[in-house]
Amino acid sequence: MKKVYAIVSEKKWNKDLVKSMSLHFDNSLWILIDKYEDFTFDKIHDICPDMIFVPHWSYIIPIEIYGKYPTIVFHMTDLPFGRGGSPLQNLIVRGYVSTVISAIKVDKEIDAGDVYLKKPLSLLGSAKEIFERANIIIESMIKEIVEKQLIPKPQVGAPVIFKRRKPDEGNMADLVDITQIYDYIRMLDADGYPHAFLNIGDFHYSFTDAVENADGSINAIVKIEKK
Repeated sequence: MKKVYAIVSEKKWNKDLVKSMSLHFDNSLWILIDKYEDFTFDKIHDICPDMIFVPHWSYIIPIEIYGKYPTIVFHMTDLPFGRGGSPLQNLIVRGYVSTVISAIKVDKEIDAGDVYLKKPLSLLGSAKEIFERANIIIESMIKEIVEKQLIPKPQVGAPVIFKRRKPDEGNMADLVDITQIYDYIRMLDADGYPHAFLNIGDFHYSFTDAVENADGSINAIVKIEKK
């Protein structure tokens, strides 16, 4: 009997995972769930997956789901350091240039579940580039978890909590260092994220595609809108 696995993500950079996994594991069925309304207990119960993998999801996972079906999320910090929201942005504003992706079992406490494995991740480049790079790593992690039937182990150490960043925290008006400006632009440069911005008079300036120049200056694409 074929094993069934679900991949849950609303981000387009994760959608190729199902195709990749289906090719790699030709004796199993892989299903993509990319809409909030499709990730309910009743619909998951109809699928009856052996495991659920969650590369990127912005909503609370119901206890009815993770209590019955092993559910694994991928968090972009070396847990228990960095539990909580906006891990990528919180790392970059703290000056980190690398991190690890932690694959953890979903539990009632956010990002506190047992750890299956961790893999290193560079934080260089735009958020889009980082997420695409992370997707390749997550693919390898899923394969390893399934093939080796890994058993998760409890997290070790004192937790450090990150707060989810709000859209207005992308305002660059108070930044005084050009490196900070570059980091703000790149860390918010991905689909679905509110971009770094400035409000000047009646106009809203949003910034993407930042490039550092040899002389220390930055080039970026600027979109100007009337507020």
